[in-house]
Amino acid sequence: MEQLMRNFFLFLSKNKTLTKLAKKYGFKFGASRFVAGVDIDHAAKKIREINDNGYVVTIDHLGEFIDNEKEARENAEECIHAIVVIDEQNLDSQVSLKLTSMGLDVSEELVMENMRSILDAGKKHNVTVTIDMEDYVNHRRTLDIFMELKKDYENLGTVLQAYLYETEDDITELNEYDPYLRLVKGAYKESPEVAYPVKKDVDENYKKIIKKNLENGNYTAIATHDEAIIEYVKQLENELSLSRDQFEFQMLFGIRKDLQERLMKEGYKMRVYVPYGDDWFAYNMRRLAERPANVMFVLKGVFKK
Repeated sequence: MEQLMRNFFLFLSKNKTLTKLAKKYGFKFGASRFVAGVDIDHAAKKIREINDNGYVVTIDHLGEFIDNEKEARENAEECIHAIVVIDEQNLDSQVSLKLTSMGLDVSEELVMENMRSILDAGKKHNVTVTIDMEDYVNHRRTLDIFMELKKDYENLGTVLQAYLYETEDDITELNEYDPYLRLVKGAYKESPEVAYPVKKDVDENYKKIIKKNLENGNYTAIATHDEAIIEYVKQLENELSLSRDQFEFQMLFGIRKDLQERLMKEGYKMRVYVPYGDDWFAYNMRRLAERPANVMFVLKGVFKK
């Protein structure tokens, strides 16, 4: 049943018609549990609250299915604006973005122009930018763009997904760039030809790539709510004599606040991933796919008065 629900929500996440309807009708369907608001002003207030409670943040202006230059440039301007707000308000936050929101499906020239503008702003305001990984179709293009940009920008990270067979090879390839990597299990529906179909295999590969990147000496963000994985990282901390300056844990806004608080109180760096914007539908559907128990929270949001 859980796998059926996961597939159902992943199917919905790719529906462009529902995405447009969700943008039109706003936050009536539980989005506020996982999304910090429609604009950076709302998000900044939430970031300040999170910072004051001892956590650091990554913000993400949501946007997918961008197929025209105008929207791609608008999204880039929004990212630059967010970077300026982070600096002006002295917020402890990074910025994450998707290359498709920067025009990857329009042209590579447009993506590179937008990314360089954003990274120039990040360098000026001392804000790190992370390129989120998307579905497998965009996997290779994302890494190629990351490596090209990393030649000119230190304030840049990217994401690797444990459910892909080739991720261990990606870590080897990226090692020469001293990468800042966020490691995740993966939240898209992929073919068994490219991704592990069984959870236990994903978990084992996740452990493998975490250890490999830490052994390489690269800064590693472990983005998970899985307590077994978290305990594994704690074991690696002792086994490899790791400094806590070499890694951090990341979790999604609105999910497992109890675990976030516990890790923070134990002295680990705990980063909260905070999305904002009106293009929230696909993001929310993937959150429901990851943890079907979240459906109950959304239903409460729909029917509460």
